[in-house]
Amino acid sequence: MTTTGRYPAYGHTYNRIGSNDGGSGPVEYPAEKRSVGAKNSASFTAYPQTSKSGSRNSLTDIPYGHKRWTANIDGPVVLFVTLLCAFTRLYQIGKRSRVTWDESHFGKFGAYYINRTFYSDVHPPLAKMLIGLSEWMAGHNGTFRFKEEYPEYVNYVFMRCFTAFFGIALAPLAYIACLQLGMRRQACALASLFVVLDNALCVMSRFILLDEPLLCFTALSLCAVAGFQNSRHQPFSTRWWRWLILTGVALGCVVSSKWVGLFAIALVGLYTVEDLLRMYAARMPVHRLGRHFSARVTCLIAIPLVIYALCFRIHFAVLNRSGPGDSSMPPTFQARLRGSRLRHQPFDVMFGSALNIRSMNPGSGLLHSHAHNYPDGSQQQQITCYGHKDKNNDWVIIKPAGQEYNYTNEPLAPIRSGDTVRLLHRGTNTILHSHSKFNAPVTTSDLEVTGYGKRKWTDKNNNWRIEIVREESAKKDNQLHAITTQFRLRHLATGCLLSSAAVKLPAWGFRQTEVTCARGASDTATPVLWVVERHINSRVPSIDMRPMIKSSFVRDFVRLNIEMARSNNALVPDKDKYNHLESDPWTWPFLIYPMRMLGSWKKNDIKYYEIGNPLLWWSATFVCFLYPLQLIYYYVQNQRRIPNTWAPGEERYFWNAGKFLWFGWALHYLPFFLMGRVTYIHHYLPALYFSLLLLAFEVDYCSRRLFGAHIQRLVFLFWISAVAAVFYWFSPFTFGYVGEATDLKHRQWLSTWNIYKDHNTF
Repeated sequence: MTTTGRYPAYGHTYNRIGSNDGGSGPVEYPAEKRSVGAKNSASFTAYPQTSKSGSRNSLTDIPYGHKRWTANIDGPVVLFVTLLCAFTRLYQIGKRSRVTWDESHFGKFGAYYINRTFYSDVHPPLAKMLIGLSEWMAGHNGTFRFKEEYPEYVNYVFMRCFTAFFGIALAPLAYIACLQLGMRRQACALASLFVVLDNALCVMSRFILLDEPLLCFTALSLCAVAGFQNSRHQPFSTRWWRWLILTGVALGCVVSSKWVGLFAIALVGLYTVEDLLRMYAARMPVHRLGRHFSARVTCLIAIPLVIYALCFRIHFAVLNRSGPGDSSMPPTFQARLRGSRLRHQPFDVMFGSALNIRSMNPGSGLLHSHAHNYPDGSQQQQITCYGHKDKNNDWVIIKPAGQEYNYTNEPLAPIRSGDTVRLLHRGTNTILHSHSKFNAPVTTSDLEVTGYGKRKWTDKNNNWRIEIVREESAKKDNQLHAITTQFRLRHLATGCLLSSAAVKLPAWGFRQTEVTCARGASDTATPVLWVVERHINSRVPSIDMRPMIKSSFVRDFVRLNIEMARSNNALVPDKDKYNHLESDPWTWPFLIYPMRMLGSWKKNDIKYYEIGNPLLWWSATFVCFLYPLQLIYYYVQNQRRIPNTWAPGEERYFWNAGKFLWFGWALHYLPFFLMGRVTYIHHYLPALYFSLLLLAFEVDYCSRRLFGAHIQRLVFLFWISAVAAVFYWFSPFTFGYVGEATDLKHRQWLSTWNIYKDHNTF
């Protein structure tokens, strides 16, 4: 049977000779129809053209004969791979009844949503809110702390199944994405089976983790942008808008799950730039180009931003009780939480009041001291900032030495801007002190700040001046108030300003934040601004602080994201200490260091091992290196005008399909080499997803160019059989193995794998 179609995206026509399913038989291409101004057949700048009638055959308008979903062909295939994926993800999912790996973190975070207690974490909230939803649906009351054995009242199997459904969705999304990229149905099915039969993707789907929602939204982003590219021939149609909006929604969800989603945004952004430049090169009218630009800004920038902000809005609305994450947020936020100790306190700060003083610089914390001295410099008592609630954060604000004042009987004396004060550390009875003799230990351009002297000592280096910078309440009386007044502390003897620039001290300073006296600092710079977070004075009545505070979602949203970034950057590996969980990015594509998913590896333990399907990982790595070499070869061949065997439209297909998959892999993998944070093998899984689809693309592409239809089918059967066999070979560690690990030592293909022995080779 012969079918004739049109490649509308590039103006090609072709004939297909073979079966009518568009999945087999050779393709015969007549001469290519070039766009106006095209220099040669290799140009990638032609903009999509539509037929005069505007109609297209849904089965024959892209090179492999299937642009749109065909229910009687694609439906059964997708149903089969989905059911197969469901089996691999759900089989014996409740076998281990103990909290496994990072379930201890993310399960606990989900419980916080049930309890509505505020917490702090390095990831955006969407995936964790979904985990919280699963716990609520499972009937969890929020009391279990996700440690050791699951109690009977916690339906952990349901919660794991809920997360597994995101992993199950990867298989149909892979098929649909490949379909939209123009790959043959055999290749689409092969790609989805690769996703189903990878052991690493499978085992990560079986626990309460963030990785599967992240992978699902990443796969949805690829599927949506591929569908959008496939509808470029019909701009501003309902179908075009549907795919564009879905792309924006998917990008918003993926970046709201983990910041790794920024790599998916980068992928879509690069495609968008290429697409707009292509339209510009095709001399599209400016007004029409402006419509395209506006549509993409709205859907690919505004929609993800709205979704990202909305997730935090919901996050703040649900978590309205004081919890373990309070200290990461400014006092204006903490005071609005139910049960917060900042909610009711004295407002006007007086001499003799006990204070907790917070730096306004994100990542610094509360002014702190302890009974440890600097190892160098003056060797006086250390002054730091500490991010957690602690009794060593308590200070008493008193008058300068020589000014007699009875703090219990004399009339209250409010503190005003310009007053000279001293700060007495309650825990050690030392005074906040600075001097010009010694520089700060880390920020050597600043002066050292120490705890030195006694309450009755007369020392000008203990005197500081209060300088009010900003008052956020309606009470503009030039007095120091709790929470709402931002102020500076200027050292009178040297003129420098008390500062905390979020610089960490070495181990001798317990890696707390350095406090210095900054010379020449801007008077409004954030590091030199301070606020009274907590105020205690039995002589001053406490009030409800909420009416005094100006609420700002934008401020809280920005502050929490800054804290997330700071916490993320603080996850630095200790190279001097071995950790069997960690691995370097260069090892991931080669599967050098798989990961044990539990600390105990004894005989009776149910063991899970995050090891990928080696055949898939190594083959996918090979094609990730092969694809750019192919592009370079074809480019050189074209530039030197060497005759090639390209059929019309085939070269553009190779670029338009392959670019998403290769750049998706590169963008989700290569940035990890620039990161200083600790890394694990599961960070490679989003990149792996793209590489598996690229592997299916290359298997289809190479077999089609090298073999006839019969051999092509044998190639596909070989890959399916081999991948399934390897998956089965390593399945004991995927579904949970009970017994001696040495019984599976014959499955150790590389000496670096710690299947039965921890080699300590990191």
